[in-house]
Amino acid sequence: MTSPEGPKLSKLEALKDGSHQLRGTIAEELQNDSDQFTGDSTQILKHHGTYQQDDRDLRKAKNPDGTRKGKAYSCMIRTRVPGGKVTAEQFLAELDLCEQYGDGTVRLTTRQGFQLHGVIKGNLRAAIKGINASKLTTLAACGDVNRNVMACPAPYKNNSVFDAMQDMAYAIAEHLKPKTTSYFDLWITDEEGNKTNEAEFQPVEEPIYGKVYLPRKFKIGIALPEDNCVDIYTQDIGLLGIVENDQIIGYNFYVGGGMGVTPSNKKTYAALAKPLGFVENDQVLAVAEAVVKVQRDFGNREDRKQARMKYLVNNWGIEKFREKVAEYLGAPITDPRSVEVTGIDDHMGWHEQGDGKLFLGVNIENGRIKDAGDLRIKTGLRKILETYKFEARITAKQSVIFCDIDPSDRDAIDEILVEHGMKKADELTLIRRFSMACPALPMCGLSVTESERVMPELITEFEEELARQGLQDERISVNMTGCPNGCARPYIPDIGLVGKAVGKYTLFLGGNSLGNRLAFIYDDLVPLGEITSRLSPVLEYFKEARQAGESFGDFCHRVGKESLQEKAGLAAK
Repeated sequence: MTSPEGPKLSKLEALKDGSHQLRGTIAEELQNDSDQFTGDSTQILKHHGTYQQDDRDLRKAKNPDGTRKGKAYSCMIRTRVPGGKVTAEQFLAELDLCEQYGDGTVRLTTRQGFQLHGVIKGNLRAAIKGINASKLTTLAACGDVNRNVMACPAPYKNNSVFDAMQDMAYAIAEHLKPKTTSYFDLWITDEEGNKTNEAEFQPVEEPIYGKVYLPRKFKIGIALPEDNCVDIYTQDIGLLGIVENDQIIGYNFYVGGGMGVTPSNKKTYAALAKPLGFVENDQVLAVAEAVVKVQRDFGNREDRKQARMKYLVNNWGIEKFREKVAEYLGAPITDPRSVEVTGIDDHMGWHEQGDGKLFLGVNIENGRIKDAGDLRIKTGLRKILETYKFEARITAKQSVIFCDIDPSDRDAIDEILVEHGMKKADELTLIRRFSMACPALPMCGLSVTESERVMPELITEFEEELARQGLQDERISVNMTGCPNGCARPYIPDIGLVGKAVGKYTLFLGGNSLGNRLAFIYDDLVPLGEITSRLSPVLEYFKEARQAGESFGDFCHRVGKESLQEKAGLAAK
């Protein structure tokens, strides 16, 4: 496939172009006896919220005769949940579906959605139908479109600010949702409704995305200056609410953030979003659409590693990008308001909601809802949801908030948590509360090493080291990923850990929990078992030389990489 100007476009651009608006051959492949989808279909399936995976722990498993069993294929299904807001019935539906069709676990994602893992091909349609029956969808949870719109999940009712962010997240998600009917045809109608041949295909207009959708995935998040809990600077569009008289009057738009990096490609890098301008409430959808269309028309379609909007913004410069957005909008972009991010809240523990009710944030370490030994998270959450029917919110740190709790029920809910081995917020260290990890092995095909499965033990090591140095009360954020793609946003926290080789990680320092600064590489190819010992002298230096009230990330940023390495006895890298 070539563009009108002639350059050769990527294979996936041609695939989308010929997919009959994201149908491809999925319908036919759902009917065959194979346990897997073809490579082309796996790419189109992403737009429907599904990734094909295989259990990498089983790749070397053998039959009794010594032959390899082969890959054990299954699908991950991601549910789109704008702002992380779900009813009790919707949450319970995901818990039911994971047991009926998946591996028995649900994962709360770093983008405030649900993920089911281990869904075999033969159960894929039934699982997606079940999600839609709960009035949620997997459409646009993945793929080259706008994905789940994030927003601060706090359910405060003492002013309209928090509801306004939730409402805006939903409005943006609906406005930027693909119009294709392929999703309904493939997953919701009966099997006889899945027609894909050329004679019967009737395209619908895609006024925002066009024929081949976006060059790459697109992400949006909404937060407040005092609480950047969804990391707006890591998004393609970040919206920072501007509040006057307890009302959001508009948003500062930031554009061009993104975390993904390919180590073998020096042209790739993590980037923080840059200020575009201030947008009043009634223009948010129009400006968001204009930004998406600029990326649609000018984003790189030749090289997918250079296709995220951050590269367009950085290559053009923010002034040229702003001018082009204004051209598409048909109106100038107002200068951004003079505000900056000053805080972050994980929203864990008990809080006054502002209307006489309470809300409760329950930490779910790395987002995995399951029962394992004495820690029975899935059973405990199910009991709370079935008993009280609370609305819930998924947080950007992979945890859950229960809303609208009558104060008289507080003790009983605490008892349920204790019964099921779940710790309350004040029983957890801040470093554990502010840590998160991507799923990585065994299911992610991109992962080069562990993340979720080793993170709890690593945090325990950190806790012991911090306690030894008298730093146990410090709020230090730790994000870990099994590869450089950055799903758990590892390039912005106080400590970032990125899988580089089997059992080894790149260690980043100097970011912060506010998410408004990129970290730097402090050490590379660090074995998992040496991470804590490599950080020990840095923590000692922090304790000795920090300024009053200075955070660990701010300290590392201030003194710099060379000073830290010299203190730790590392050769400069």
